[in-house]
Amino acid sequence: MSQENMEVVRSVYVPWRRGDFSSTEWAHPEIEFAIADGPAPGRWTGLAAMGEAYRHGWLSAWEEFRVEPEEYRKLDDERVLVLSHFRGRGKTSGLDVRHMSTKGAELFHIRGGKVTRLVIWAEREGALADPGLSE
Repeated sequence: MSQENMEVVRSVYVPWRRGDFSSTEWAHPEIEFAIADGPAPGRWTGLAAMGEAYRHGWLSAWEEFRVEPEEYRKLDDERVLVLSHFRGRGKTSGLDVRHMSTKGAELFHIRGGKVTRLVIWAEREGALADPGLSE
């Protein structure tokens, strides 16, 4: 994997750490987006569908939500697995996610400097249980 691909992945987390999920400059226009687990799992294709799914299916449950990377794992020339943790507060419960199991993971597939596929796990164990993604 080129250093450029790793930088693409790292750049995604700069606004995500602040809770800003509006930028999609890193994503391919026909990105494949999947939420593997949690309250709203599913698969979508394209920037508009990804934005809608993330905004209404994931972010809508949280206030002050942010994603902070803990570890970047290069899997091969096109894939990076990021182990992360979430911060925020449940809109309904008001519960701060720091008091819950909040270790997630994101799998990025990168080609030509753009993310072509992104898979998100709310529970890191799901990503690490996949034989192709574990250590």
